[in-house]
Amino acid sequence: MKRYTTALFVGLLSLTSHMAHADIIDDAIGNIQQAINDAYKPSSDSVYHDDPQSQNDARSRQYDNRYRQLEDRRRQLDDRQRQLDQERRQLDDQEQQLEDEYNR
Repeated sequence: MKRYTTALFVGLLSLTSHMAHADIIDDAIGNIQQAINDAYKPSSDSVYHDDPQSQNDARSRQYDNRYRQLEDRRRQLDDRQRQLDQERRQLDDQEQQLEDEYNR
């Protein structure tokens, strides 16, 4: 009975690992197909237009979007730094209080 259970367990494990590999392969094929489709049929908001003005507009929008993202990230980092500075000051104050209490 124990051999039968072990064999069943190993068989199920083998099947599930093959199905997982198949899912990974299917996902990879889908990604490749999507990349090929995107390369040959760019979307309407892409920078691959015949009109040079629309190319410039698309590039300008892309630049503005990326710049805005960088500025948002910079603001987040500044806020985080201010918070860390405040926590550092609080820690220093607590350390000073501890030293004052110990030295009494």
